[in-house]
Order: sequence, then structure tokens, then C-alpha cells
Amino acid sequence: MSNGFKKKALSELSQLLIPLTALAVLVVFNLFRDVSFFSFVMRTNNSGNLVLAGNLISIIDSASELVIISMGMTLVTAACGGQDISVGAVGAIAGSVFVKVVMAFGSINAGSLLVGLLCCCLVTILFKLFNGTLVAVFNIQPMIATLILYSCGRSIAYWITGSATPQMNSPILDSVGKTIPGVPVPTPIFIVILVGVVLGLVFRFTNIRLYTQSVGINQGAARLNGINPTAIKLLSFVLLGVCVSVASVIGISRLGQLSHKTLLVDIEMDAILAVAIGGNNLGGGKFKLSGTILGAYIIQMLTTTLYAMSVSPVNVKAYKAIVIIIIVVAGSPVVKEKISSLWKKLRAGRIAASKEVG
Repeated sequence: MSNGFKKKALSELSQLLIPLTALAVLVVFNLFRDVSFFSFVMRTNNSGNLVLAGNLISIIDSASELVIISMGMTLVTAACGGQDISVGAVGAIAGSVFVKVVMAFGSINAGSLLVGLLCCCLVTILFKLFNGTLVAVFNIQPMIATLILYSCGRSIAYWITGSATPQMNSPILDSVGKTIPGVPVPTPIFIVILVGVVLGLVFRFTNIRLYTQSVGINQGAARLNGINPTAIKLLSFVLLGVCVSVASVIGISRLGQLSHKTLLVDIEMDAILAVAIGGNNLGGGKFKLSGTILGAYIIQMLTTTLYAMSVSPVNVKAYKAIVIIIIVVAGSPVVKEKISSLWKKLRAGRIAASKEVG
């Protein structure tokens, strides 16, 4: 094994150290608190199908929308050095378009759902291109540029469908948001895997990862090397828009109806935290999707743990904030530098001691 490969492997491991440690702490804590926390059971759902149930399945399933949006948020963060705080509001717009299109067909079937998904993808891409243009062309800081849709997005969603919240009871919609008959694992889990595989293949067979990181690290140097920073930033927003659409459809499919106020509400904050917990630099540059995915599941596991401990919903956010502050501070460059310096001193001391003994 070459030294270069070893250094790369150690670098990737160090980036995942914080999320892996946080995940391990939560796992150990829950095992001591309640050994049955991670147990599985088979139960019959409302449709009469046998499905897997338990806290672990609930965590992986409930985090699906967050994981998908967090992957898109990672790309925007890496390319633009900032975060998009409008994903929840744009998700509400996407949901309104999806419901409007599907209901216009008069029946809910595979064809109407596919057309609805394509339409809401197109709409979110247009809105994300608006955000991306403000960031990439007019050099507005991402959080400020996306504040516009964060403020008015749910109002736009309300204008599209009005006050109507039509019920969308359909077996095929249940299959998307819950489980497919005969398959005990929730469908959103498979959708997350599919999105992750697609992004992985895109990064594997194109230079998008390299270009995104290059633009985030040094936009000027990237331009001198023939990379178009504006196009890369716009592309990151487009990919985020697609992720938002998919997450929005999952959210609607779970409930069987559209709620302008609650669909993907506050998900932008959890997505930003997932990116940070995953060891990614919020100032842009190198990123690791696996770290972000771990971060999203950590946030959901923390939420589920608090509810299992009978913490009231009012206090859950306060406890989450305390734990997340600890995780983020532990992963900060200052703390990492201190730990690295301490490790080098300890290692030097051991080497000196071994020489004296020898």
C-alpha cells in the first residue's frame, strides 16, 4: 500500500471520525438505557400487510426526506460556500404542484404520479435556478439569496392549491410513502438508496465532484483551469432541486394529503446540521456524502431517542440543540487542531521513552 493511498484513507477516516463517534455514543447509550431499543418485530399494518417495525426501522425510514435533501445541500455547500435555507418552503411548492397535477388526471395511478413528479421537479429546478442565479451571477451570499423563498415559498404553495387539502388515498401512493405489499421494508428507504446510487454513479463517471470541490476551494484557480464556476454552482442548485422534489413526494405519500404548513417544515436546519456533523466544511470545498448521510441519521436517532425517553415535543429541540452543539464544536477545526497537537506530543513522548529504554 502506497503512502499516498494511506494518507488519503486516513484523511477520509478523520473526516468521518466525529459522526462515527457520535453514532457510537448514541448506540451505546440506547443499549444501556433500553436493550430492546434496536429490536425488530413483524407486525400487520393498516393494509393487512406484514412489515418490519421497531425503533431502528423507524429511524431509517423517518430520516429519508432529510437524507435526500442533505445530499443535495452538501453539493450547494461545497460549491457555493453557503447553505440554502429555502428547501422546506420550495418543498411545499413542489408538493402543491405535485398534488395539483395528479388530481387533474382524475385518478391516481403510476402515470399520473410520474407526470406529477416530473412537473414538480421542473418547478423546483426553476426556483433553484433563481436562487443559483442570485448566488452565482450576482455573488449574493447563499443564505441571503435563499431567504427570499424561505419567506414567501409557503405562500406561493398556498396560491397554487388554495386552502384545499385534498385526500389522496391510493394503494400506489401508499406504496411510495409506506410499504409495497409483500415487501416488509418501507419504500422510502429504497428511494434513499436509489438517490445515493445515482449520485454515486454521477460522481464516478463524471468530473462533477472534482469540479464542485475545485470551485468551492478556489473559484479563481478553477476558472483558470477551464472550469466554469457559474455553471457548477447552478448545477449544484439544480441537483438540490431534484432532491427536494423527491423528498416532497415522499412526504405527501406518507400522509396521503398536502399540508402547506407542515410539509418539510424546518428541514433546512436539520439538513445544514447533517452536512456539518458529517465533517463537511460549511465554507465550501471538499465534501463527503457518506458523512452527510451519517449526520442525517444521527439527527433522527437523537430525535427518536429523546421521544423514547418521554421528553415532551416542546423540549426536544432544546435537548437536540445541546447535543448538536457538542458534536459540532468537537468537530471544529480548532478542536481538531488541539487534538492533533496533543496526539503528536504523546506520540513524540512515546518514541522518546522507547529510545531511552532501548
